[in-house]
Amino acid sequence: MDPRVHYRIRPSHPEAHLFEVELTVSDPNPDGEVVSLPAWIPGSYMIRDFAKNIVRLRARCAEQPLEVEKMDKQTWRVAPCSGPLTVWCEVYCWDLSVRSAHLDTSHGYFNGTSVFLQVQGREGEPCSIAIEPPEASHYAQWRVATTLPAVETDDRGFGLYRAADYEELVDHPVEMGTFTLVEFEACGIPHAMAITGRHRADVDRLAADLKQICEYQIRLFGEPAPMDRYLFLTMAVGDGYGGLEHRSSTSLLCSRNDLPLVGRKELTDDYRGFLGLCSHEYFHTWNIKRIKPAAFVPYDLSREVHTRLLWAFEGITSYYDDLALVRTGVISEASYLELLGQTITRVLRTGGRLKQSVTDSSFDAWTKFYKQDENAPNAIVSYYAKGALIALALDLKLRLESGGAKSLDDVMRALWERYGRTGTGVGEQAFEPLVEEVTGVSLGEFFAVALQGTDDLPLAELLSPFGVDLRLRAPESKDDKGGKPGKGEQPAKAWLGVRTSEDPLGAKLTFVFDGGAAQRAGLSAGDVVVALNGLRVTSGNLEKQLSTYAPDERVTLHAFRRDELSTFEVALQPAPADTCFLKLQEEAAPEALARRKAWLNLTEAG
Repeated sequence: MDPRVHYRIRPSHPEAHLFEVELTVSDPNPDGEVVSLPAWIPGSYMIRDFAKNIVRLRARCAEQPLEVEKMDKQTWRVAPCSGPLTVWCEVYCWDLSVRSAHLDTSHGYFNGTSVFLQVQGREGEPCSIAIEPPEASHYAQWRVATTLPAVETDDRGFGLYRAADYEELVDHPVEMGTFTLVEFEACGIPHAMAITGRHRADVDRLAADLKQICEYQIRLFGEPAPMDRYLFLTMAVGDGYGGLEHRSSTSLLCSRNDLPLVGRKELTDDYRGFLGLCSHEYFHTWNIKRIKPAAFVPYDLSREVHTRLLWAFEGITSYYDDLALVRTGVISEASYLELLGQTITRVLRTGGRLKQSVTDSSFDAWTKFYKQDENAPNAIVSYYAKGALIALALDLKLRLESGGAKSLDDVMRALWERYGRTGTGVGEQAFEPLVEEVTGVSLGEFFAVALQGTDDLPLAELLSPFGVDLRLRAPESKDDKGGKPGKGEQPAKAWLGVRTSEDPLGAKLTFVFDGGAAQRAGLSAGDVVVALNGLRVTSGNLEKQLSTYAPDERVTLHAFRRDELSTFEVALQPAPADTCFLKLQEEAAPEALARRKAWLNLTEAG
């Protein structure tokens, strides 16, 4: 029996960035139907109001036009109809991101939340989807990449697909164009990466590395994998970064320099970062797409849905993404410790970590984390970055207190069995007792401090028994991300306590840190510094000019606030020791070496 809800989508005017989308209901409600478009997309916790991109919307019964009443910003009521009801709309798609939709003469991409209207009350019904190509002959080479279940398609992938319900429909993004397809298997499951955009990637190396990462994660949770196939949809651009998870695919945005180049065997920082991004989104196949907060079962895409558990779903995933790279031998132990040091550095450089807990950060993701302003570093903490450090601390603590018998791996497998396989949502208070149940380790005090508190985690104390020392130093430049030792003994550097960006007039202050020299002198975010002690300032030379001064000296800054020029007397400060690097203990005890090898799987990865 054919589904009673059917969709058709076609790139009607790629040059104008317009998709034409039809929704047909074969047996409409005699009292009329209400249709709506989601306000947000799962995995990106901000109201995005996708309906704003609908240019035109019409309805008809057979071939007769029907009256449509707009009820709110994303909802329409369609007049009663005795025969098949068709709602037609034209959607403007010009958002080059992983969250929405993008169409031009080179490719088309969409998430279902951006283009497919839902029929209220019929979200649980199966539906079919016809994906059609652009009409002009010069699009003849376009093909489709998606994990939507196919019903009947041509050799390019255009044709009829199906979905079990609306939630499944919008959880399979679609790419169409002339992409490179990289194919491999992981634990017997077909995997592929579709790369759109100009690139010179070493696809064989990419496939080999991704295969190891995917197989490790499948085996971590236990075979068989929860999907029949998996697809990495990758858009390569000049400068970009982002990812969004789906149940059997992910959408990625990367710089083409992030991809490995043919003939070059070194592991660049950019490629390492790209593999970490792939690993992160793939881990979400289990941790958020199937193991998910109870608040998301089912999703309500019409409004904000709050949970205090994002630290676990994004933070734990952010811990395992790079951990998977070292456990598979894709990166070295030293490379992993460098990445870990960079994460610690990112957290230490935000004063907001001392004001906001990760559970509050999770709850306020909609209004704070996803809507950051110039005061964000002073006011909020990232549930991604600090969540990853909590996962690290939890993993190390479990290993220590259980004598190596238990770890966070055991917790993740238990979450999968209890919640992921069953489709049951994780309650707001369920995580902590599950840890104790699975491991036998009571961590009430640890969770109280780590999750509800704002104190720094005792990472140095936890890492030491694994033969790793945590060291802190001052940053050596504005581009110093941490993770590496400094260049030896350096004189104390003068610190202004700001981050800057280029401005035609000088150095624009994007962030002014609490308690820093600039803030104490009265400077604010948005000010444009034009001179330091009478010499012209730019974002590029400000750091160099400051380097000629001692941390206890005073300088005069001239800056524009709006169109008013002001003078500020600034008492410089020494740069804070907020830059972390991790160092292997030179004479670590044998038991510490054994713990580290077990933690990082070094006995397997080599």
